[in-house]
Amino acid sequence: MAKERTLAILKPDCVRKNLQGEVIKRIQDAGFKILAMKQVRLTKEEASAFYAVHKGRPFFDGLIEFMTSGQCVPIALEKENAVEDFRKLIGNTDPALAEEGTIRRLYADNKGENIVHGSDSSENGVREVAFFFSERELL
Repeated sequence: MAKERTLAILKPDCVRKNLQGEVIKRIQDAGFKILAMKQVRLTKEEASAFYAVHKGRPFFDGLIEFMTSGQCVPIALEKENAVEDFRKLIGNTDPALAEEGTIRRLYADNKGENIVHGSDSSENGVREVAFFFSERELL
């Protein structure tokens, strides 16, 4: 199986709680290779462009407000079966429904502030990584 790319974003609640190191350790312990990582503060325009797929949904405005409320850490990851494996590692969007031991079950407060973003398909993994990182930055 070929290696696949996925994007993780440590969301503003993760950074506020100072959990970046703990979450990154769990990601690395699960066998993911970090290709690139940076800390950013998304503008409203950037967050709206990134989450454009959700435009018009009831939670869109709240999501944009939350994602621009503080710094976040986009991380380009690579691994065989990266998208599916990462989604298993982070758990359900709603931490109350997430499996024991998943990142969201351990650290997230609620569905709206759930610590980490993960790409939902291989195609989105490629697109989302490219949103934050140039090919030259992916080491």
